[in-house]
Amino acid sequence: MAGEVGDLIVKYSRDEHKISGLLGSDTVKDLKDAIYKLTSVQPNRQKLLGLKVKPSDLVDDMMLSALKLRPNMKLILMGTKEEQIEKVSETPTDLPEVVNDFDIEEEEIAVENREEYLAKIDRRIKSYKINTLNESRPGKKLLVLDIDYTLFDHRSTAEQANELMRPFLHEFLTDAYKNYDIVIWSATGMKWIETKLKLLGVATHPDYKICFYLDSDAMISVHTPKYGVIEVKPLGVIWGKYPEWSEKNTIMLDDIRRNFIMNPQSGLRIKAFRDSRVSRFTDTELIKMTEYLNCIALLEDFTALDHRNWREYRKKSRDKESRTSDRPSTQS
Repeated sequence: MAGEVGDLIVKYSRDEHKISGLLGSDTVKDLKDAIYKLTSVQPNRQKLLGLKVKPSDLVDDMMLSALKLRPNMKLILMGTKEEQIEKVSETPTDLPEVVNDFDIEEEEIAVENREEYLAKIDRRIKSYKINTLNESRPGKKLLVLDIDYTLFDHRSTAEQANELMRPFLHEFLTDAYKNYDIVIWSATGMKWIETKLKLLGVATHPDYKICFYLDSDAMISVHTPKYGVIEVKPLGVIWGKYPEWSEKNTIMLDDIRRNFIMNPQSGLRIKAFRDSRVSRFTDTELIKMTEYLNCIALLEDFTALDHRNWREYRKKSRDKESRTSDRPSTQS
């Protein structure tokens, strides 16, 4: 008789649940029943990610011993609770935007020049190991992207990953790749980054490539007088390892402004993508961001830009282009 599988960790929405006591002779149905007791997601609505087999090949009578489960193995659960499905039709469309951020005041920006934080960045440059997935391309600028709430609604629940993906994501990345090398930096662990990007189809998309991923270990902690200790993403870690990039040719998109407090000139706070059940039908932020990135792609120096005014810059560039195209041509 097969022994115990060991504890399994199932991540659902923002929570992690531990499942214990399952045997190798138990079936996938037993596992799903255990998950149902913890999450209230019906077995027929569960999709488990992180296993060696495809979700579509996971049948109820399959023995757990066939899944090669490891103790403390982490799985991601996709699925919607019955009560959430019932509420969808009642969900208001005018929900206020929840802002998980604060406004950085002028005195806070001074932290970018503090010697102790620059020393931390230097230590990260020396100690943090980057796994280069694709080499940088000569002459390309750098686009650094967050994942959670920027590309992916990581706290809503859904039956399919594409229901949590920000609309026009692949179109956005495909277009950006023409002028920018792309790096993903998330304030989570590397395993979750790899899992999410594989789930979204970003890791293996044929029309663009990601240079590398950075996780929470590449971040540093800084102290601000008003908000205390916070974790931030200093672009100096990238610039110290890749001299082809600097503040002159780098832009970072993140839904949380504090993440680029060490590089306020290079950061652009994008509107958070939340409540994907509703917003995925109306969100066009990545279309607008594509236009902005195209507008600035030919600039020699990004430090002349104020990304807080990106919407106005985009509109003025579009209006200028429209006037130019409407101007009658002259023939000699």
